[in-house]
Amino acid sequence: MLDLVAVREGQTSGEAIAVAVKTAQHAEALGFSRYWLAEHHNMAGLACSSTAVLVGHIAQQTKTIRVGSGGIMLPNHAPLVVAEAFGTLAELYPDRIDLGLGRAPGTDGPTMRALRRDRVETEQDFPREVAELQAYLAKDLDGQRVHAYPGQNTNVPIWLLGSSLFSAQLAAQMGLPYAFASHFAPTYLMQALHMYRSNFKPSSTLAKPYCAIGVPLIAAPTVDEAQLLASSVQQRILGILTNRRGKLQPPVEGFMQGLHPRERDAINDFLACAVIGDEAAVAQGFTQLQQATQADEFILVCDVFDPELRLRSLDIAAAALAA
Repeated sequence: MLDLVAVREGQTSGEAIAVAVKTAQHAEALGFSRYWLAEHHNMAGLACSSTAVLVGHIAQQTKTIRVGSGGIMLPNHAPLVVAEAFGTLAELYPDRIDLGLGRAPGTDGPTMRALRRDRVETEQDFPREVAELQAYLAKDLDGQRVHAYPGQNTNVPIWLLGSSLFSAQLAAQMGLPYAFASHFAPTYLMQALHMYRSNFKPSSTLAKPYCAIGVPLIAAPTVDEAQLLASSVQQRILGILTNRRGKLQPPVEGFMQGLHPRERDAINDFLACAVIGDEAAVAQGFTQLQQATQADEFILVCDVFDPELRLRSLDIAAAALAA
């Protein structure tokens, strides 16, 4: 599961983080493999700006589930700082920490400049910084002058994340697992998976390609209720598309029907990989996605306004997968 730690209307950031903890504990009880936290900045409706802190907080209040970043936006951070943070987490929670890396800013232009100061990024920076980060987390090398303590020799698993073809190609070249952000940018999903698999080079990390895809999920006992609950996410997407971002809103009956056809089309394009419906519809949606993509893992993104109904969505998803 990927959690953006949505702040609901009428809720504080602290309350949103408490919901994330409860959701992670519930996902762990259901047998989920991972619980990842995103990195976004300057967004009042999301409480996930300090990703490494959240990873530690979730890991401390769970027992077995892997916890990680989906992802750390590496251009915002010095690789050594990331290695030290996730190396510390790996020492605190051995064999439970994942480090997903992205190359987007996770924010708007002015905030990006506030995060990065005067830095000017080039296309070559991200591959170089991923390699630098790998070195900090690997075994000491003779003559190595800069070390991550903690971090060195923790071998925290690194994933590359992306919504275009760049990271797919880089993950293939470096022999790393790859996660595609089809939960918000599904356009290049199939092309990216093909590029990753066809260009994959085995590494000491990974012998063969391994990929995960983002899947928006809204499940309920009936299709009609699931469609109603989905209107909270649809409102958020419209806010993203119109640059009017805010807190997650309660469901609105008939929301999509009241929009201009172009707005409906844009929201549907955003949610092209979404699985919305009752248990039967969810099972069918998962099966179709698996057959089309051959993904090794689904990364579920489930933002239901009522936290208890969010947990129920995960129950229905788990039942659909077990059927």
